[in-house]
Amino acid sequence: MTVRVTERDDSHKSHEAVASGVRIWDVYQQDLLVGMFHDESAAQTYKLELEVLEQARTANAEHAQA
Repeated sequence: MTVRVTERDDSHKSHEAVASGVRIWDVYQQDLLVGMFHDESAAQTYKLELEVLEQARTANAEHAQA
């Protein structure tokens, strides 16, 4: 699974958000937008949560097949 965090560039924000200096971090899971955060640390925390959940799901699936 691929989870990544990127800062949204100004061309993908409203004029109001750009004018007020709002920063937005997007979280993508397998190239699908799954979260938007105004705080980078919250975005990174969410990314880690998704990765942990995926690892647990993968481990359970492998255990069930054994």
